[in-house]
Amino acid sequence: MSPSTDAPAGWVNPLRDPRDRRLPRIAGSAGLVIFGVTGDLSKKKLIPAVYDLANRGLLPPGFALVGFGRRRWTHAEFAAFARESAREGCRTPFRDDVWERLAEGLRFVTGSFDDDAGFDALAAQLTALETERGTGGNYAFYLSIPPDDFPTVCRHLERTGCARATDLSWRRVVIEKPFGHDLASARELNEVVAAVFPEDSVFRIDHYLGKETVQNILALRFANQLFEPVWNGNHVDHVQITMAEDIGLGGRAGYYDGIGAARDVIQNHLIQLMALVAMEEPTDFSASALRAEKIKVLESTSLALPIAETTARGQYAGGWQGSEQVVGLKEEEGYDPASTTETFAALTLEVHNRRWAGVPFYLRTGKRLGRRVTEIAVVFRRAPHLPFDATMTEELGKNALVIRVQPDEGVTLRFGSKVPGTAMEVRDVNMDFAYGEAFTESSPEAYERLILDVLLGEPSLFPVSREVELSWELLDPVLEQWAVSGPPEQYQSGTWGPRGADEMLARSGRTWRRP
Repeated sequence: MSPSTDAPAGWVNPLRDPRDRRLPRIAGSAGLVIFGVTGDLSKKKLIPAVYDLANRGLLPPGFALVGFGRRRWTHAEFAAFARESAREGCRTPFRDDVWERLAEGLRFVTGSFDDDAGFDALAAQLTALETERGTGGNYAFYLSIPPDDFPTVCRHLERTGCARATDLSWRRVVIEKPFGHDLASARELNEVVAAVFPEDSVFRIDHYLGKETVQNILALRFANQLFEPVWNGNHVDHVQITMAEDIGLGGRAGYYDGIGAARDVIQNHLIQLMALVAMEEPTDFSASALRAEKIKVLESTSLALPIAETTARGQYAGGWQGSEQVVGLKEEEGYDPASTTETFAALTLEVHNRRWAGVPFYLRTGKRLGRRVTEIAVVFRRAPHLPFDATMTEELGKNALVIRVQPDEGVTLRFGSKVPGTAMEVRDVNMDFAYGEAFTESSPEAYERLILDVLLGEPSLFPVSREVELSWELLDPVLEQWAVSGPPEQYQSGTWGPRGADEMLARSGRTWRRP
């Protein structure tokens, strides 16, 4: 129904308002080029995500997907590979009619990263797709490749004109982590990319930021008056952010050696989660407003000192993972037994502002831990006076709000409640919200949201170079300290990490949660 002619001045029909974020946004004419298209990330995440977007009707009819690789595939051979990847990894039902429409825009270009001819062929293919598919000259280049290859690929994209946008088209680059291995290399990487693509055309993928439960942090905090009054150091005792895995390195031993848990997870995922928890309310949810608040809180954050007492690291040893007996890191195939690369890392951060003064943020991650879980626990202070004696509240802990990022997405509120009966006994209980029970629609995969945002030019969920550099400024001193402090502590597989991590919290009278 259209508005009447006497509608109030400034009135906008919400059904037609492009600013209405409740409505699904469909990408305009565009194409996606994937470098490293035959790798695991592409097969398991990227191609299935593209299919799921098509199945949900969020891609334009003339969408093009171009793979670049060394294999001498025809377009049809690439389409067969992509079909199998989509069928195995898609979240939504696989439909032949959807696939056939998507497959019309699939192309493959053979070439290596040091091959001029391959990139010349890519440029010619992109030009042809403007006519064949109506892409409008809009292309995103997904670098699902090692960071060492970024400079070579970027130079070729510049040389061939692939990176150059016009007044009527856009060109964007998508970069997978790691964003360097320390502050110096991150700055060098940023300079290499910035020489070819402007900052607003660079999308640094942190797939955790694409998860529905991570985005729900903003809704939980700023859409509910219930939480904001207690979201500060007057009421919060500390915050724990945990990303635990129950698997070992397996076949990734060669890749992981020299990187470690802190670089692999804390520098990007956990520090970004911490920023979302600690930042002030943005003026709106525009990319510039969100980034400004994240940067502001990261600039106010420092490591708790001394580093030797406020951090911990470890390597998993053999043990029992559930009912399976597993080997330790040093026995993993392809791993250097003399390596000091950590598989468990924990550190303490402090935010120096009025809201969070005196509240430690504990970040930890590890492999071969008790179970697979990612969660944010906001642990509140004890009530200043409890009119109960010790026998009444023996099991009573601190109130906590726990945001479960994966695998059981939802929110838990822990508080004390009287046990039924004639005695006055108080015990901790949980109030649960689960995504799977509250909503009938399953949550999109993170890469679905992020790829769509790249095509839409929506940068809210992508860290800018300043955020990356601030994260490394926090982590570099820890890595330098660990480099001269001997080998990591061993911890048994299936446990929750080394003894040093428990001692780290015990120094302030606190304990880690056991998710």
